[in-house]
Amino acid sequence: MTGAVRLPSRRSRPLTPTARVRRLRRRITLLFALTSAVGLVAMAAWAVRGDDVRWRDQLDRTMSADTNWALGLLETDEDGRLDPEVLLDTAGTACPPLHVLSVPSDAARDARRTAPADLVVEHAPREACLTVDSTAVRGAAAAAVNADEERSLDGRTATGEPVRLFALPFYPPEAEADARPQGALVTVADTAPQQADHRRFAWRVTGGCALLVGLSALVGHLLSGRAVRPALDALDRQESFLADAAHDLRTPAASLRTLAETALRGETDSTDVHRRTLRLAERMGSLVDGLLTRARLMSGTAVLAVEPLRLDQLVEAVVEDAPADGHRVTVRAQKAVVVADPDLVRRAVANLVGNALVHGHAPGAPAQVEVTVAADGAATAVAVEDAGPGLPPEVAGALFDRFRSGSRSTGLGLSIAAWVAHAHGGSLTAGPGRRGGARFVLRLPNGDRPSAED
Repeated sequence: MTGAVRLPSRRSRPLTPTARVRRLRRRITLLFALTSAVGLVAMAAWAVRGDDVRWRDQLDRTMSADTNWALGLLETDEDGRLDPEVLLDTAGTACPPLHVLSVPSDAARDARRTAPADLVVEHAPREACLTVDSTAVRGAAAAAVNADEERSLDGRTATGEPVRLFALPFYPPEAEADARPQGALVTVADTAPQQADHRRFAWRVTGGCALLVGLSALVGHLLSGRAVRPALDALDRQESFLADAAHDLRTPAASLRTLAETALRGETDSTDVHRRTLRLAERMGSLVDGLLTRARLMSGTAVLAVEPLRLDQLVEAVVEDAPADGHRVTVRAQKAVVVADPDLVRRAVANLVGNALVHGHAPGAPAQVEVTVAADGAATAVAVEDAGPGLPPEVAGALFDRFRSGSRSTGLGLSIAAWVAHAHGGSLTAGPGRRGGARFVLRLPNGDRPSAED
């Protein structure tokens, strides 16, 4: 029994260098965003916590001032019992609610701790604006008595509204320094407005934090993009070089193979085979040199080998070397001298002429190509016009993209010609011709030495 061959899963396939660089960019962006998020979340938590403490402290100070003022109105009778009459006559205790609780006996006062149930309510408002369970009031008073200092805590009313309870211990008249408190005053304040403000503040801080995290992620994405751009450019140049090499070497390699098969069959003279093989080898060598030169120029490690060049003579030589195959190419050239790299310009013109011979005619009909060289202001223009079906609209906008294909497949040759024009500070344009076909115009500047930094 033979086992089935298991194909590698999509995830197990090795990533391309470009995909690895892009993955690195995503990781840098994520790391930048996470680092910013940690810092912003910590600052947001600190700000929210600080706001919560701030409004509670502010409310406690207000309640402490009111309770101390009320404590000054609390009196005791001759027997040492609390007498809240002066307090009731001078200040209302219903809103905010004010409770007076006392420790019931000397034995309870001498105990180490006072339980909430041991406290006696000396006064409680009858119609308080905030109704709080007596257990919470007794608990706040017991906490203040046992701690021998003011205490505050959060609670809720009978209807569930949030409140703040503040307890202030008080002492008997002429008490000794180490005497325990006689009781405590407990007041209650509504905290719903403060908590609502605090929630709004927390939401604003949270929203601002999320916005800043998103902004930091965007900034990190842009910065990481700038960081990995040289690597992506280098990979793109490498892929471009390999594609150009395959494009330019495919035709001579096929011709060499055909020539070798013909020689093996004995259908041609060996001397002619050797001569044609030598020409193909020389052509392939020049193509390799040109590709390497372009790769060095694109990487910035070399400059254009520019020199004064008779452009009209170069165009005529390119047309003479073009394969006829029944096609007709006419040249009308004026004398023109430009400063350019001869090898690169020759390749650009050859690509334009070759493109017109391949695509500039109807099926089965010979191509009619017209090449003109003429001065065009500060530049010299080489126009290649055919009598074919013209440029379809779907490829006109991206005609010089590498590997662009359509009803008139332009391949890589036009993109190479466009790059040569750009490297010399010129341009390559395409449009309709006078005979209904396509017209390509290569413009090269006159005189000054071009810059090849791009």
